[in-house]
Amino acid sequence: MTATPTRSTFGPLLRQWRTRRRLSQLDLAVESDVSARHISFLETGRSQPSREMVLRLATQLDVPLRERNQLLLGAGYAPEYRARSLDDPEMAPVRAAVDAVLRAHAPHPALAVDRYWDLVSANAGVDLLTRGVAAHLLEPPVNVLRLSLHPDGLAGRIRNLAEWRGHVLGRLARELAVTGDPRTRALLHELAALPGGRSHGATNAVAVPLRLEAGGRELAFLSTVTTFGTAVDVTLAELSIEAFLPADAATAEVMAALAADGR
Repeated sequence: MTATPTRSTFGPLLRQWRTRRRLSQLDLAVESDVSARHISFLETGRSQPSREMVLRLATQLDVPLRERNQLLLGAGYAPEYRARSLDDPEMAPVRAAVDAVLRAHAPHPALAVDRYWDLVSANAGVDLLTRGVAAHLLEPPVNVLRLSLHPDGLAGRIRNLAEWRGHVLGRLARELAVTGDPRTRALLHELAALPGGRSHGATNAVAVPLRLEAGGRELAFLSTVTTFGTAVDVTLAELSIEAFLPADAATAEVMAALAADGR
């Protein structure tokens, strides 16, 4: 369990986020329209920020909503952003929107995941990806990145495993750089320890495809990610929808045939 920040933690937290964004105190001061002296005083605890200042600095540092609440708590203020469960009645429009997007992608696989890549919802097309996967990887909460790279998961069916593995680990590393989240770091270390090799050399492709064996055929998919760009709820801000669309004509024909068969 993460300890609740106290008033004295704001300065160190601000310094961590500024350093993570590779900004000097002067850089942050200029972007936030305050003096570098004031930033220094905030980080050392010689000055206490107003609530508006905490939110202004958090915006300039592109701090995720969950961590903005931590900054507010660290400065002695109540959290600004709620984190409602998707089962909350107020989230019904969100659930409906997610379900509509997932259905719209059928028969192509599409799934909704939370911040840690745990499965929230999926359409029927995801069955194409999970065929033959070990039962223990499908026990909730299902982590879709672990599912894709684990030897008992999709790894044995991914024809370009080294390339896809590099893509997944690179994406997770970038997320860690943005959030600094310990759970994300632990997941990255876990997945990096799984076998699969590393991709070397340049490629002429414009994007990394997922090349998957399915029924004796190789299907190629490109992934797209959809997020709620105007979210002011923590749960919604951390929700994303990933869809796998045909990367070549042969795959498109197979998926069209599946759609015609109602699968």
